[in-house]
Amino acid sequence: MKPPYTLYGWHLSYFTGKVRCYLLHKGIAFTDQPVNMFTLLSTIKRQTGAVVMPVLRTPQGAWVQDSSVIIDQLEAAHPQRPVIPTRPVPRFAAYLLEAWCDEWWIPIAMHTRWTYPENYELFEREAGSHLLPGFPGPLQRRAVAYIAASLRAKLHTVGVRPEQFATMDRWTTDMLDLLDAHFAQQPYLLGAQPTLADFSLAGPMVAHLGRDPWPARELVAPRRHLRAWIERIAAPEPAPEPAPGVTAPMPATDDLPATLTPVLQAIFAEFVPMLEGINQQVRAALPALPPGKALRRGLADVEVPMGAGRFRRSALPYTLWMAQRALDVYRAMPPAEQAQVQAWLSSLGGERLLALDIPRLRLRGLRVMPEPAAS
Repeated sequence: MKPPYTLYGWHLSYFTGKVRCYLLHKGIAFTDQPVNMFTLLSTIKRQTGAVVMPVLRTPQGAWVQDSSVIIDQLEAAHPQRPVIPTRPVPRFAAYLLEAWCDEWWIPIAMHTRWTYPENYELFEREAGSHLLPGFPGPLQRRAVAYIAASLRAKLHTVGVRPEQFATMDRWTTDMLDLLDAHFAQQPYLLGAQPTLADFSLAGPMVAHLGRDPWPARELVAPRRHLRAWIERIAAPEPAPEPAPGVTAPMPATDDLPATLTPVLQAIFAEFVPMLEGINQQVRAALPALPPGKALRRGLADVEVPMGAGRFRRSALPYTLWMAQRALDVYRAMPPAEQAQVQAWLSSLGGERLLALDIPRLRLRGLRVMPEPAAS
């Protein structure tokens, strides 16, 4: 018998939270393997080309990096309890929400973790026991300080800048209120069943805001419906044994909950302009990019709306790859279904999303590069 999947990651890791919640919901057997210093800096880098978590090792011995790619492969191999809606509008919305949760929420999660010193004790304790298990406390703390310094060095890149804290805080409280109101009416983002969108939101909510002491107390605890959703998505009911050859379908409706509308409108008003700004920079950078080379992780700043304020952060080309995923789902639909998505986007002011002319991109580790031209 082949061993189960092995998930290499930490509970306090944004994208590990996304994958772990997905695996638990699907009922896929896996071993939860915290990442130590050697595994992180040597084994994972050798197997994937990047120092990153999570990484999934399959029963066949393959190492898979990137949370979206991991879920794509698992969903194809394990069709029971599907998380991708079958109807066109919810399907497209699930991938759009995945991109938003994965990319837009990163500065919020980093801000709520690293701006408040009381969070560091938990980070130090958990990361130290994972990085150097069994080693003396001083050595563990030194290793954690090294990792913490590398993470803090990225704060400015993603927009965690003191002059923006007030804008970020206002946006966070307003968005959490919208999510709390939504979860007061619906168990999951798109309705009765969890989808890819919920597992993506689990990244910032389960691994950061719902675990770190300051945001858990100040932001999540007062919002009981959001807190209940975090508990549901982090510890789902055990998956029932599917009947042989039977896969439970997603609900056959294109209607999305009305309580999700303000969240989607915020995405179209804020996230889509960020995609446009990144796309402009990527297109400007491509002519000078040597063949076979990946784009830099971060380009120049983009400035976009954030609630009633403005927000600046480095343009990350990877974010365009996430948007490309959603747009590819749309392009794969037959014309009648595309028309449904178009009408839905227009009703919410999101039609600019379909006008994005993103150059074809593919992943290389943590970076993206242009797809080679078809011969």
